[in-house]
Amino acid sequence: MKKILVTGGAGYIGSHTVVELFNTGYEVIIVDDFSNSDPKMLDQIEKISGKKPEFVKLDLCDEQAVHAFANQHKNISGIIHFAAFKAVGESVQQPLKYYRNNFYSLINIITAFNSKVKLVFSSSCTVYGQPDKLPVTESAPVKKAESPYGNTKQIAEEILEETCAVTPDLRVIALRYFNPVGAHASALIGELPIGVPQNLVPFITQSAIGKRGAITVYGDDYNTPDGSAIRDYIHVVDLAKAHVAAIKRLEAETGDNYEIFNIGTGKGSSVLEIINAFEQSTGEKLNYAIGARREGDIEQTYGDVSHSNTVLGWKAELGINEMMSSAWNWEKYLRDNPF
Repeated sequence: MKKILVTGGAGYIGSHTVVELFNTGYEVIIVDDFSNSDPKMLDQIEKISGKKPEFVKLDLCDEQAVHAFANQHKNISGIIHFAAFKAVGESVQQPLKYYRNNFYSLINIITAFNSKVKLVFSSSCTVYGQPDKLPVTESAPVKKAESPYGNTKQIAEEILEETCAVTPDLRVIALRYFNPVGAHASALIGELPIGVPQNLVPFITQSAIGKRGAITVYGDDYNTPDGSAIRDYIHVVDLAKAHVAAIKRLEAETGDNYEIFNIGTGKGSSVLEIINAFEQSTGEKLNYAIGARREGDIEQTYGDVSHSNTVLGWKAELGINEMMSSAWNWEKYLRDNPF
C-alpha cells in the first residue's frame, strides 16, 4: 500500500484530502505543527474513515528535523504539500513571516527527499490577479501579486518549475485552486478559521449562528450582473479529490515532470448569489449590508477547467447548494461540539 505524506494535513483542505486518500486505499502520514489547525481534527478524520492517520508534529522550516524525518520515512511514495501561511492581510503586515515559512518548508521538503519525489503543490488562482480574459486558462499571464502571500505562491511555482527543469526524477503538479468552501457530508470536519473569518462563507455561517454581526457585501457597483464581486467557489470535497487524481497522474508518470492545473467549477458566483444560495438551501435568513469596495479585491475571476477535466480526469461534482448546506451543518456541529 502506498504511503502519502500530507503536510498541513490537520488543516481545512488537508483533512478532507486525507479522508479521500484513505477512501482510495492509500496510507497517510500527516506532518503539522498546529499553527493554523487543531489536533482534534486527527480524531475527526478517524471518526469518518475508521483509520487513524500516522502523525508527526514537525516544523518544516527546521531543516535538520525535516532531513531526519525523511531518513526515518523512506517508504513515502508521494507528498501533498499544504503547509503554508495563507492570510492575505497578515502577509501584508508581516511579509518576512510568510516568505520564511512558505519557502523554507518547500525547499526543505524537496532537498530532504533528494528530489526523487512525486509532489502535489497547493497553489492558488491568486497568481492570475485580475485576469485579462475570462474564464482564465493555465496559460494566462501571471500578474504581479497583490500581497506577499500571493507572491509566495508565484515564486514557489517558479522554484518548482526551475528545479524540475534540471531534475528529471522530480515530478510536480501544481494545483491552482479557486475558492474552496463547504465541509464534509458527515459534518465532522470543515473550515476552522482563527479569529474573524477573512473568507465569505465562514463569515456567513458564523453570522447566521450568532457568532458575528451583519455581513458586509464589499461593493455592489462592480461591472457584474448584480454589482457584487464574482468568484469561482469549489466544494472542498471536490478539491480534495483533485489531489488524489493528481497523485495518481504523478504515479503514472505521463506528461511533463512539471504540470499546472486549474481546480474550480469553471463558473463564477457573485457574493449576493452566495448569500441567496445559503438562504435557499438552509432556510436561514441572513442579515447583510452593502459596504464600500475593499482595497485589493478583484472584480471577478473564474477558471477554465477543461484541462483538469480532460488531462487530470477530474471534474467538480458538487454545486453551490451542497457547498452552503454542508458549511451550515458544520457550523451547527461546532456549536454543539465546540473545539
